Amino acid sequence: MLSPEENELLTRVGPGTVMGATLRRYWLPAALSEELPEPDCPPVRVRLLGEDLIAFRDTSGQVGLLGAYCPHRRAPLFFGRNEEHGLRCMYHGWKFDRAGACVDMPNEPAESTFRLKIHHTAYPCEERGGIVWAYLGPPEKRPGLPGLEWLRAPAGCAHVSKTFEECNYLQALEGGVDSSHSSFLHHDRSRARPQATLSYRGRSGAPRLEVLTTEYGFTYASIRHLRDERQNYVRVYQFVMPFYQLRAFEGYQGRPLLQGHIWVPLDDEHTYVYNWLCAADDAPLPPALVEEVEREAGRGPDDLLPGYRLKRNKANDYLIDRALQRAGNSIGVRGINTQDFALQEGMGPIVDRSQEHLGSSDLAIITTRRLLLQAARDVAAGGDPLGVDTGALRVRPAEMLLPEDAPWAEAMQEALVAHW
Repeated sequence: MLSPEENELLTRVGPGTVMGATLRRYWLPAALSEELPEPDCPPVRVRLLGEDLIAFRDTSGQVGLLGAYCPHRRAPLFFGRNEEHGLRCMYHGWKFDRAGACVDMPNEPAESTFRLKIHHTAYPCEERGGIVWAYLGPPEKRPGLPGLEWLRAPAGCAHVSKTFEECNYLQALEGGVDSSHSSFLHHDRSRARPQATLSYRGRSGAPRLEVLTTEYGFTYASIRHLRDERQNYVRVYQFVMPFYQLRAFEGYQGRPLLQGHIWVPLDDEHTYVYNWLCAADDAPLPPALVEEVEREAGRGPDDLLPGYRLKRNKANDYLIDRALQRAGNSIGVRGINTQDFALQEGMGPIVDRSQEHLGSSDLAIITTRRLLLQAARDVAAGGDPLGVDTGALRVRPAEMLLPEDAPWAEAMQEALVAHW
């Protein structure tokens, strides 16, 4: 468990906090590219690390990220007009380019140089993998863009979506790195499942975890002993600082797939979960396969409200079906990730970790907390946080059935190397 002071340090991410300053040292997903579909399209609201921002795609097609309120009278720029390489506030006409320079001030005399003294809050943005990435930290510390394998996949081989979660980023993240819960929360005996690995996890509910720390975070193996076959089902994950997870995915329609999440704090009590899916081979992802994966997760087109919010949510108890629960669906909630949300949000906005009792199956969670605490302490001391230099370029997750006496790190060495 964590002390109350450590819990406070890890979960508070707003301006002026230690963890907020630490997370600002990494590139952060700010929006999906699809939210800004064309040049001069309407701007969109963004909230990152407790800061309100506005994103827009200018006439050249480049994305800008500005403070949400005009520096003149603090009018909301969301109602601004995106035109001719800038965003114009509709209160008095002040216009700003992507760099935050005031390029027009029509309510001042033509000879005035006042606009040259105004510089609005602006953060650099880059696009990769269908995501608009933003860097909110010190300019002189700006690292390279994330280089994870799925971001380098050929066109059509990767997909990304996002969902809104009403809790602190850390409990969402910890739910993702928790390997043992899938044997219980996601084990569904109410219907036949074609994926054999789900049955592996259902048959072996107490995985043995092995964790190897790395220059980017850690690799961890969930090892489930299948006594009857005298084999181990080994699923190896990659955790990349500060909140990226890569995991092998049992696949649909016979396809080997990779999958994972990015848990991005909007503020202390709200998170956007970016969900990525990637082919493990060179073949593009068929739209029908992507749709099936999203629907199984509970975030298909029919499962979402505006703002990437789930229709099955805290306000309606996730439409829990007790008859379905009795029939073998462990929680009685449809959608694998919706099941996660029900328990993670149900802990409250920020869980009190000083009341926990962790066991051996929580080793990945313990390691995550330790690395995040160390990163925060390093930044507070003037250093660089772990993984800021994108050291995960060459890794991928994998899963495999192995003889019970086979060392997984050796047997899976080639499978854990990035394909692209």
